[in-house]
Amino acid sequence: MNQRRSFLKSSAVLASVLGAPAIRTSAKTLPDAPVSPVAPNERIVRLYNTHTGESLRTIFWAEGEFIPEAMQDINKLLRDHRNNKISAIDPKLLVLLDRISAQYGNHPTVHVISGYRSPETNEMLHEKTGGVAKHSLHMEGKAIDVRIPGQDLARLHKIAMAQKAGGVGYYPDSQFVHMDVGRVRYW
Repeated sequence: MNQRRSFLKSSAVLASVLGAPAIRTSAKTLPDAPVSPVAPNERIVRLYNTHTGESLRTIFWAEGEFIPEAMQDINKLLRDHRNNKISAIDPKLLVLLDRISAQYGNHPTVHVISGYRSPETNEMLHEKTGGVAKHSLHMEGKAIDVRIPGQDLARLHKIAMAQKAGGVGYYPDSQFVHMDVGRVRYW
């Protein structure tokens, strides 16, 4: 195991032993403090779950590998908040978020409106709400609905479409952009 991964793991273990949150806090939104420079061989994500109040800032990919501990933390934060069901989030979705965040220069905290959605939740939303797909990619951990506070939602939409990495939906009335790693399409 290389030195960088050993350091990341040791830091997380040390923080948990000392009782300090390693990468997650249940406090309200954290200000977008400058992020230490990310090495060219690292990918970072900063997330805030608008329903649970949990925040996460982590390097999820380093030295050519996804970091399992970081992926578990991401899966937990992006769980279905209605029933606490957790599912694996597609790593391609995280890479997409990293690429989009990097466009803002400082990897701002991305506010998550919806990440993973269990089949039960999706069915309930599909029946009650227009615009929820019966076979949503949220149920496969391949979709996320987000906004970046203080940033123009239309700009986020354009940046997401420019990636040509999957579907992008624009919901200005609800203040979020849907992104997925399915086929390329826009609405």
